[in-house]
Amino acid sequence: MMQFLRPDLTPERHDRDQQVVFLVDMTCPNITQYLEMSAKEQHFRSPFRWLLLTKSEAADGSDDESIIPAAIRNIDVLLDSEVVLAIDLGNHSYVAHLIYRISAGSEWRTEHYGSWDHKNRFQKGHLIDSAARRRANLEGYVISVCYVLTDADSVNHLMDGIDDHIDTITKVNFPTTNHLLDFLHAGRRLVFTDTWGYRVNGSWNGMTGYLVRREVEIGGSPMFFTSERASLVDYVSSPTPTRSKFVFQQPKLSYENNLFLLSFRTTVWYSSIALIFLLYLALLAVAFWEWKKNAHQYKQREENASILRAKVSDVVLLVFGATCQQGSYVELKGSLGRVVMLVLFLALMFLYTSYSANIVALLQSSSSQIRTLEDLLHSRIKFGVHDTVYSRYYFSTATEPVRKAIYLKKVAPPGQPPRYMSLEEGVKNMQKGLFAFHMETGVGYKFVGKYFQEGEKCGLKEIQYLQVIDPWLAVRRNTPFKEMFKIGLKRIQEHGLQNRENLLFYEKKPKCSGRGAIFISVSMVDCYPALLIFAYGCIVSIAMLLLELMYKKRQDMKISTQEYYVN
Repeated sequence: MMQFLRPDLTPERHDRDQQVVFLVDMTCPNITQYLEMSAKEQHFRSPFRWLLLTKSEAADGSDDESIIPAAIRNIDVLLDSEVVLAIDLGNHSYVAHLIYRISAGSEWRTEHYGSWDHKNRFQKGHLIDSAARRRANLEGYVISVCYVLTDADSVNHLMDGIDDHIDTITKVNFPTTNHLLDFLHAGRRLVFTDTWGYRVNGSWNGMTGYLVRREVEIGGSPMFFTSERASLVDYVSSPTPTRSKFVFQQPKLSYENNLFLLSFRTTVWYSSIALIFLLYLALLAVAFWEWKKNAHQYKQREENASILRAKVSDVVLLVFGATCQQGSYVELKGSLGRVVMLVLFLALMFLYTSYSANIVALLQSSSSQIRTLEDLLHSRIKFGVHDTVYSRYYFSTATEPVRKAIYLKKVAPPGQPPRYMSLEEGVKNMQKGLFAFHMETGVGYKFVGKYFQEGEKCGLKEIQYLQVIDPWLAVRRNTPFKEMFKIGLKRIQEHGLQNRENLLFYEKKPKCSGRGAIFISVSMVDCYPALLIFAYGCIVSIAMLLLELMYKKRQDMKISTQEYYVN
């Protein structure tokens, strides 16, 4: 479909811009005003295409500058444009050139696009690759790059590896941007700021502000991909796969569960109780049978304290003592009774051995119940956050209920100083246990490897707090170098240069090795259920003692009263 435009009308932008081709007769009157108006609408940029028709009289030179028509010489047709200048040579023949400039006001450059004549028709020139790849030599043009440095001294240690845990995201990508500019044969101007950029009073500060104000072409420090920034800058590459997360040692199993109930499954508990009850019934039945069989020796047996009485309470005490592996001073004298008691003690010995072994294993185990931020919020774990610009911003501005509660209750509770701290301090607190530290994992794991023992690395757990993806390199909106940056960064990654820098500065989560080499001592928390039972037992025994004393006193009073009336 073809649309003819009036000289005072330019087409509106729409979702099919890549299909729009401007066909212009450069001999038309007032064509200069139309081209200037189109330039203001940014039509001399990708994805629009232009075909300019002119005569050899209007472009009567052989060098790049002389073949450019006067009507377009003041227009900035930059690197990402696709403008074909077709020159009428007469005799129904044309020669076509792609024209562009590296920057506003710089010299014009041309690429032979092809030729056309009546006999041979169109003969395309030897153009290979895309325009961005063909024009990748910027011939020393200076590109401004912005870096974020939260520590002023980092500007002196961008390449020497000193204090590589400070401003790591910038230091790991500083060589990358240098490789990129070398790939483009470009010069560089470095700009430093102390923040990635946030909206303050309606304007953007930091690196985002430089990109929005078009003061730099690319941000050398990757930043998070957010919806607010996406409408202001363009993202071209994610060079460094690192995220900030809460990292903590999974707490001991006893902090979340009662170990004395976890040793057996529910079915084993029911089976054990049923077995003990059956043995109790068997023992009670045998005791009754023996007393009935030896009824003629009743007086002798009654005086013998070592014989088990056929009473429910006595049999219960015997079974309870056997369960606790305490033994018993009473026994059954018959062969059947001794067999039943042997089975009782043997069965309970095996159960006790299995139970004790499981307790020991569970004491060395970690809990796996903390899986989400909500679990972390309601746990007894203390919090700490690595003191960075973006951490302070995202934690203080969180609106999601759980994340906001974490900030208000754990990170910055009212009346207390916010728990922001250095990376080294946070990792040391994390090593002590019951402490969750929010840090950039790639950097933090270097300190984990420095301070943690091998067995302590096995229980590390990660939970993501920030609702962002890996950081991306950003460029200013509508920069003509965007495709060149993409191609250059992709080639840097393909050649392994980016991966090399990542391996130098970042570490992955340490693998678990040597778990058995660390012995975890038993704490009061592990023994809490046992101590609780002991305390309850003491209280019950004291209460029973008081009741017995009161009963004894009452009986004595009754006897005294009876003797008084008798006398």
